[in-house]
Amino acid sequence: MAEFSVMEGDVDIVIGALQSDLTSFMNEWRPIFSRFHLIITKDPHLKEELKIPEGFNVKIYQKSDMDKVVGSSLTSRLFSGYACRYFGYLISQKKYIISVDDDCMPAKDDKGFLIDVVSQHITNLATPATPLYFNTLYDPFRKGTDFVRGYPFSMRNGVPCALSCGLWLNLADYDAPTQALKAEQRNSQYVDAVLTIPRGVMMPFSGINIGINRELLGPTLFPGLKLAGEGKFRWETVEDIWCGMCAKVVCDHLGYGVKSGLPYVWRNERGDAIASLKKDWEGMKLMEEAVPFFQSLTLSPAAVTAEDCLAEISTLVKEGLGAVNPVFAQAADAMTQWMQLWKKIGCGPSSA
Repeated sequence: MAEFSVMEGDVDIVIGALQSDLTSFMNEWRPIFSRFHLIITKDPHLKEELKIPEGFNVKIYQKSDMDKVVGSSLTSRLFSGYACRYFGYLISQKKYIISVDDDCMPAKDDKGFLIDVVSQHITNLATPATPLYFNTLYDPFRKGTDFVRGYPFSMRNGVPCALSCGLWLNLADYDAPTQALKAEQRNSQYVDAVLTIPRGVMMPFSGINIGINRELLGPTLFPGLKLAGEGKFRWETVEDIWCGMCAKVVCDHLGYGVKSGLPYVWRNERGDAIASLKKDWEGMKLMEEAVPFFQSLTLSPAAVTAEDCLAEISTLVKEGLGAVNPVFAQAADAMTQWMQLWKKIGCGPSSA
């Protein structure tokens, strides 16, 4: 397997800040993050000033900065809670984005070595993906692996990888009912593997620990499905899943791959499962309608870019799901609105 060096100028680290004191978080990540440019997007509802130690190449965006870019009427609606990370995706101009939440710390592998999430995500993104035919030894492009007998030679070049979905040690990304029923359960199993999600298969996406090829996915990762109510716009758990289904449809249609597995982060304890259940339950029910819809979604040959795909998905969502629940129609409108922002800001000169 070829080794890939990380070009610092090609990477932005995006961190959504929901806590004001990031001193411990930043110092824990210093061995890995200090080499790169960081974009920290502060939750617009967080009033306290951020505390960040010295020694980082960092740009902080808070509510006033977001207001200048998107307008005050959109800031809280689009970027509250962990959705603030999406502002970083919008404003970055780098080829690769690595995004890690502020309740995560570096993890160690099964040999006790610190896991470099940036290098692993970049390796996942820089090596081909194999969504058209599943290789039973997982990622055939990793050192020490290869394609198994029977894998068609015509498919062994793979396709570009656009999205790398990392995993979590300690507190896994369970839904609220599972957390409530298994309150003491923790993930201690490190699996040294990466796999490509097969074409046509949806997956529950989480923005906690991801790598993105921004040049390929463009505006596909966006704050979309929101529940009017709690907070008033803080329903980011299901919002991530919605965004991931859109991204997977785009990748499948354009011939890109999505990988899952390494790298791991250590996720700290946060939140209350019962409180999360109260605000997530409506969204969990809506997923029963949304998943079959996305599984059956087919885009037209005219959709040749991520922008084209998102525009078509917006129309199809409004036509196919809008009558089921007004939240879906609002999500379709949010896609259209995001496309307008992307054309105005995301495709423009870098201001990061």
